Amino acid sequence: MSTMNNIKQRFERGTIVEKLIYINIFLFVLTLFMSVFLSLYKNDTNWMIQWFSLDASIDTFFSKPWTIITYGFLHADFLHILFNLITLYFIGNLFIDYFTQKQLLTFYLSGTFFGGFFYLFSQNYFPLFEGKTSVIIGASAGISAIFIGIATYMPNYELKIRFIGFIKLWYLAAIWVGLDVLGLAGGNAGGHFAHLGGSVFGFLFVSKASNKQISLFKNINSIFSTKKKPLKTVYKSSNTKKETTKSDFTQQQIDEILDKISKSGYDTLTKSEKEFLFRQGKN
Repeated sequence: MSTMNNIKQRFERGTIVEKLIYINIFLFVLTLFMSVFLSLYKNDTNWMIQWFSLDASIDTFFSKPWTIITYGFLHADFLHILFNLITLYFIGNLFIDYFTQKQLLTFYLSGTFFGGFFYLFSQNYFPLFEGKTSVIIGASAGISAIFIGIATYMPNYELKIRFIGFIKLWYLAAIWVGLDVLGLAGGNAGGHFAHLGGSVFGFLFVSKASNKQISLFKNINSIFSTKKKPLKTVYKSSNTKKETTKSDFTQQQIDEILDKISKSGYDTLTKSEKEFLFRQGKN
């Protein structure tokens, strides 16, 4: 009982990244045990997969519309969930350094939705899939939205990869998307269409929300160097009206912080500097 309480407490105190990982693991274990139990009765139909995976058939989708979201919480095997959750852990924690936990959940669910939409469209439009039936499961579309979203926001952020060294985030994002494009002609073409759907959402959402021309190939300096209207504060008196202009931070301070990131990394910033960058990204 103490073990269950411990798990419950860890879940309640965990970040949204940890909670998504716990939920995916729980559903994977539940699905696995169900498959083992049903196999004892020579039944190969797992009702969780049947009712919560996204089917390529439009008619089936309309009878189970919730599957355009629920498929993003199921996984096929151990390697499938292991790769997805490792990626979610590292990219997700980087994401919530710059965005809120609520925004990460929005990216995960919306990326899953758009991935499902791309999957359904591809399966029912392209001749490659004519006469074929398939279902899709996995968190990759939601993770793709998070990955491409943060890479769009800060493309030149560098990650240290063992045996390779520091590599810019947009390089990894380009490889991620490139592999999905190449996979469109493979055996899991539908899955790669779903990944691309999540990636498209992540890129477009960040680009639109930031109200700047953000590109994976632009320097992070360009994200913050766009001219902004100064904050105006109006003071009223009985005789005259005054209007004064106030600027919270100068461009020189912005450049100094970005230079500090490029030399020492994001973790060396103070709390106030991190909060400042977050506010500037939302302006």
